[in-house]
Amino acid sequence: MKKFFFTLVIFLLFTQNLNAGNLIKTLSDAFENNSKLNAQRASHNAVKQDVNISRGNFLPSVTLSGDKATQKDTDRKNKSGASIQDIESKPETRSVLVEQKIFDGFGNYNDLKKSKLKLDYAKFELDKLEQEILLTAAKAYYNLGYSLKNLDFNESNVELFERQVESDRSRLERGEISLTDFAQSESSLAGAQAKLITAKNELVSGKKNFQKIIGSKGPEEIDLSFLPNLKVPSNLEVATSISEQINPRLNLAKLDLEVAKKELLIARGDLAPSAKVTYSLKRNQDLSTTVDEREQEEVKATLTWPIFKGGKNLASVKKAKFKVKEKQLIYEDIYDQVQIDTANAWTTYSSSKGILEATRTQLKAAEIANEGITLEYDTGNKRTILEVIQSRTLLLDARTSYARAQKDFAIAQFNLLASIGDLYLENIK
Repeated sequence: MKKFFFTLVIFLLFTQNLNAGNLIKTLSDAFENNSKLNAQRASHNAVKQDVNISRGNFLPSVTLSGDKATQKDTDRKNKSGASIQDIESKPETRSVLVEQKIFDGFGNYNDLKKSKLKLDYAKFELDKLEQEILLTAAKAYYNLGYSLKNLDFNESNVELFERQVESDRSRLERGEISLTDFAQSESSLAGAQAKLITAKNELVSGKKNFQKIIGSKGPEEIDLSFLPNLKVPSNLEVATSISEQINPRLNLAKLDLEVAKKELLIARGDLAPSAKVTYSLKRNQDLSTTVDEREQEEVKATLTWPIFKGGKNLASVKKAKFKVKEKQLIYEDIYDQVQIDTANAWTTYSSSKGILEATRTQLKAAEIANEGITLEYDTGNKRTILEVIQSRTLLLDARTSYARAQKDFAIAQFNLLASIGDLYLENIK
């Protein structure tokens, strides 16, 4: 007995690990192979460089330059009109220019802040897309699992009706049932075969959809009763609180608003004075007939203040103000929408959990009823063929309903986590 129990535990653990491996592999493949997701990752890396570019505006710029020319003065004459000797020279200039901005109306400062906000924005965009891909992958996985189960149920149903038809044919020959009863049995078999054809077509579509989304072939067997250990919120209030903090859509709208505010400050900075210091060193060789070499060193401070630019700077400030107002309204709209989506996801999760329990009870009752009615019919009791057909139809409906409820409940959990913004691959165990 102990040996049997130990073997059963090992088998269950192996089966559970196999199912977990199938699900995690499905999600990992989608996470790694999705081209849209990889493109977003590349975009995120590109935005990182914008921060370095903005930081560069605070550092001095150093420019090296040089030129070399050949000059020839011909047909030269002095003041009295007499010709003088032609001259050929090769002037050469080398220079270094160092420029450092001292103040620009906080434009560089706000531009750096804006670049960092843009980097955060790109990160949330990546998070949002990752969660969308994981949710889509989970749906493809569990939908395929349902299609596999539905095919099994319909194949089993056809086999039962085939045996029923053979049994009823023998009973018809013995005169135990009427031709009408036999016709009902054949009709039920034809209906079961039609449902089987539909189930096969749905499975083909499910496999194609799985391969398109995941990028790999789907597993041949999926246990719909297996669910990963997901940290689902305990109630709607907790779910709403989490979504207000980490939901990517909400954070994207919030960052959009902050970026618009920085752009307003940058636009205002264009109205402010700016100052810079430059240092230059020039060295000239063979400059003229009287100067062979010369070195010039210059330190210069420059202050500029744009007073009027045809109204462009003022219009830019007004435009930036309208953008801030626009982003504020968009943020408020998305905030309300996230609240609604979270409530809908929680409601779907709660109802799917209740439906799962109800269909489990329905299946148990249908199995007991079908077994009893079939046994009574086979033993020559007063049960009719119609009652047997009805019980098997109810059993098939109960099986498919329970499988669909398992699928819907699993997807509802993933959807709830995605709606609050907490669907990450590392959180799925």
